Amino acid sequence: MAFEHELTIFFRLFLAAFLGGLIGLQRESENKAAGLKTHTLVALGSCLIMLTSIEIFETVGRGFIGDPARIAAQVVSGIGFLGAGTILRSGFGVKGLTTAASLWLVAAIGLAVGIGSYFASIVATAIIFVILLALPRFGEKVKFSHSHIKTIEIVIADEPGQLGKISSVLGEMNIDIRKVEMVESNDHVIKFIFSVLFPHHTKEEEIEERLCAINGIKQINFSKAED
Repeated sequence: MAFEHELTIFFRLFLAAFLGGLIGLQRESENKAAGLKTHTLVALGSCLIMLTSIEIFETVGRGFIGDPARIAAQVVSGIGFLGAGTILRSGFGVKGLTTAASLWLVAAIGLAVGIGSYFASIVATAIIFVILLALPRFGEKVKFSHSHIKTIEIVIADEPGQLGKISSVLGEMNIDIRKVEMVESNDHVIKFIFSVLFPHHTKEEEIEERLCAINGIKQINFSKAED
């Protein structure tokens, strides 16, 4: 009886580490801050906490006092601090939210395995894989289908920081800069050629109005990017 109990504990810990490791491998392949080791340890730790909670309930509480869900519940809130460490602000956006969410889900998988909910844990892992692998490609297709790639030629006074000012304005308008070329001139001006991805709702007039607020702008031309 004791051997079967110990075998169950071993299986649950191993399964939790394995499922967490699978998700960690995917994050590792994307060069994310939290990869294989972090996800594996989170899943293993969550499973161990759940097993410990159950042991406390069955031995110390003898089934009459204590709540095995109370300790496990702290994992859900506590993992937020670890996930927050993977979130970084980059320019006008935020990076690391997906990795933070995957850590939170891995903790949930560890808890589920710890309580013996194997089917739900395996299915959840499979669904997470689909989300992490398939949805980004689908989202990219949707983004391109609702956007327009164009070229913006900007002639501006040759002064320090001009490229940063232009990039900031485009970033504030959610315009994705794909490539930038610079052409120098002898008339104290410089030309920037931006290959950008327009959101479908953005109009050229709006962009031109925002860019003209930058000191030194001489000329702005829009054209369709070559395929």
